[in-house]
Amino acid sequence: MPCLCYFSPLRDPLGSLPGRTHRGGPRGSPPPPAARGRRTWRGRGRPAGPPPSYAGSAGRTAAATAQPSAGTPGTHGPGTGSAAPPPPSSLSDGTPEEDPSLERHFKGHRDAVTSVDFSRAKKQLASGSMDSCLMIWSMKPQMRAYRFLGHKDAVLCVQFSPSGHLVASGSRDKTVRLWIPSVKGESTVFKAHTGTVRSVHFSSDGQSLVTASDDKTIKVWTVHRQKFLFSLSQHINWVRCARFSPDGRLIVSSSDDKTVKLWDKTSRECIHSFCEHGGFVNHVDFHPSGNCIAAGSTDSTVKLWDVRMNRLLQHYQVHSSVVNSLSFHPSGNYLVTASSDSTLKILDLLEGRLLYTLHGHQGPATCVAFSRDGDLFASGGSDEQVMVWKTNFDADYGEAVKPQKYCSNVDGTHGTGQSEMDGGIHHKKTKTQDSVRTHEQQEEENSLANTLEHIMGQLDVLTQTVSILEQRLTLTEDKLKECLETQQKIIQNKTN
Repeated sequence: MPCLCYFSPLRDPLGSLPGRTHRGGPRGSPPPPAARGRRTWRGRGRPAGPPPSYAGSAGRTAAATAQPSAGTPGTHGPGTGSAAPPPPSSLSDGTPEEDPSLERHFKGHRDAVTSVDFSRAKKQLASGSMDSCLMIWSMKPQMRAYRFLGHKDAVLCVQFSPSGHLVASGSRDKTVRLWIPSVKGESTVFKAHTGTVRSVHFSSDGQSLVTASDDKTIKVWTVHRQKFLFSLSQHINWVRCARFSPDGRLIVSSSDDKTVKLWDKTSRECIHSFCEHGGFVNHVDFHPSGNCIAAGSTDSTVKLWDVRMNRLLQHYQVHSSVVNSLSFHPSGNYLVTASSDSTLKILDLLEGRLLYTLHGHQGPATCVAFSRDGDLFASGGSDEQVMVWKTNFDADYGEAVKPQKYCSNVDGTHGTGQSEMDGGIHHKKTKTQDSVRTHEQQEEENSLANTLEHIMGQLDVLTQTVSILEQRLTLTEDKLKECLETQQKIIQNKTN
């Protein structure tokens, strides 16, 4: 029986690529030049259905040790960053021209890092930690890192707003804070749940925020004034993660009840529950097309589903321990995962195979996220470090043609057909004359986009400032009311 796979066919292991190994020396020593390593057999992605008769595809491994250098202490606390030169290498077989390389690493947290996220322009990187702090790192060399204090317990999730002018954080203190990522570190706070807040996520328009909690609920809020809109509550255990779809119509959530649930935002009903995982589902996210989702679990697997047909598409068992986090590359062609086995792994979703295994963290890798343009990805671990990696993927990854529908048979043979998918994972598009635009048109479009982004940013800051003033005014009114009541009691006592 043939088994349909809505990504690309699996590559036959006999034609796999030779491994490439980078080994890092002791801390403080520069990494040696890259050398071609032996063929390393790794786990591969499999389409849903009976497993193939072969056991894996070749992957490349890279170990990285950052070079310490003098950092600049942060305004709200110490923080240092250092850079590591990428090891040069090139391939001519259609895979990325260079292996991913460690660009920088940041030290400043005093406990395990729980979450990382880039600002839209990659100027800043936010991280949360079990040390109850949110830190904002500048991607410019020798710039200050800001430590924001406010949460009374571990910060478990952070995310920049689409404009980059706000940062949301959720904590074990059951609150959500919206920060302005500047020197002042001003924030508004609201009690979002009756349990630990494990996930925060902005909608693509920046107007809504979805949160997930140990109180077994998912809640949706307006960013302006943090007004509660509605709650979703069909999970029967802690909810670990919740994400908006790119178009904002759907919400996906993952839970310790071992399910992934898909919700319709308008009707507020659960559309479908995916129950294929055998352990707690720690993380879930939408493919950039919005047609697929990926989830990582304590059962050490990563699974991908088509949300229109509600069927399992791919299954990966490449980690030897819990999968804590994952992130799609903006092209949709790659997926990076972080695991308690201390590794990061990059999966090639077109080929359905493991592409890279990255060693950098000393202990569990707890979180990972691509930048908005896909040039970088950041990871955090229980070693209290934040690492920034350069993808080194082909520069043309974002260009796409109409996707093709692939099918993979159990015997390993492949075939292609006309695609029925409107989106999904794409091939690279060849440059054509139809796509060429004049230099003047590009300049006008860039200028307009920059102007609109600036206006949105100013509106975000203005909204946040108004919210802060409202909170202060409310506190002042409460204090004044207390003073008046006290004064009345004194007058009554004197009268009596």
